[in-house]
Amino acid sequence: MAIPIEADVPLAPRTTLELGGRAQAFTVVRDEAALIEALAWADDRALPLVPLGGGSNVLVPDEGVAGLVVDIALHGIEQRRDGERVVWTAAAGEPWDAFVAQTVDAGCVGLECLSGIPGRVGATPIQNVGAYGQEVAQTITRVRVLDRRSAASTWVSAAACGFGYRDSRFKREPHAAIVVAVEFALVAGTRAQVRYPELVAALGGRSEAPPHEVRAAVLALRAGKSMLIDPLDDNRRSVGSFFTNPVVEAAVADAVVSRALAAGLVERAEQVPRWPQPGGAVKLAAAWLIERSGIHRGLRRGAVGVSTRHCLALVHHGGGTTAQLLALAEEIRHAVRAHFDVELALEPTCLPRRGAQPVRAVEP
Repeated sequence: MAIPIEADVPLAPRTTLELGGRAQAFTVVRDEAALIEALAWADDRALPLVPLGGGSNVLVPDEGVAGLVVDIALHGIEQRRDGERVVWTAAAGEPWDAFVAQTVDAGCVGLECLSGIPGRVGATPIQNVGAYGQEVAQTITRVRVLDRRSAASTWVSAAACGFGYRDSRFKREPHAAIVVAVEFALVAGTRAQVRYPELVAALGGRSEAPPHEVRAAVLALRAGKSMLIDPLDDNRRSVGSFFTNPVVEAAVADAVVSRALAAGLVERAEQVPRWPQPGGAVKLAAAWLIERSGIHRGLRRGAVGVSTRHCLALVHHGGGTTAQLLALAEEIRHAVRAHFDVELALEPTCLPRRGAQPVRAVEP
């Protein structure tokens, strides 16, 4: 069976930013056999294969995307008991928040703080998605991937995934494999332990609560920051956090504190948010750096701007371009660099830019 291949397909409607051009070629795959066929189709034509999930963490170039863009629409969720744990296996195309809601409804603990995050299951190990004190690396046991060269499927153990802060082996080696399913080990019949101060406060000062209460509190916090997909929200066209929190050497963090004190931004060193990391590194708060660099919420640059509720979110107000959004991102990065000598990294993935080659009919 030949998979249907379309040419010159608009990608902006398939992203939460609603920005960017068209795919040179496009298809939807709903099982591993179709994915293997898509991979062979692209290889035969020396075209890159570009996986696309929910479009919630990608930047589509205005020129469009080179190669075959593949909508990974594999579905299926299974669960089984393993002693005190409940092992969940979810296909890459399952909507992430609906999956989290299903685990919470089953009384399982481990993903409740990751409620409300848009996108699909397959993207979570790539980015090592995290929020409010949880990361998927804490509960992932293994990831099923399709090797791009051999077209063979295999399970990769959590230890072999190379997880780090918003990082993984899959992110560092994007051309090696495609995620097709993820396995999580959760705990049932217990209360969730909460460590993130903002979430503890939202729970009335409690450091533990039933998972459904934690989920409700997280959804409320995210809604207050325009971090949920809401068609009535003026900040809705975004990818959530546009920058990751920088992890720097201790000396760099100390220099940030010194600059903040000298500029009168804080009165005491402990007012600069920072968290020690393994190996002596220090994580800084990107949002704090941005706002103390003179970038305010609601800043507009034509059709793009900074969210009115959270300075980490860059938003598209309609009629804009990816180039305009990236120019705003560079303006913010320059401000932080000038004030604190710290480099901010973009969190969303930039898809490969399409060249000037003409669009031709795509045969099956």
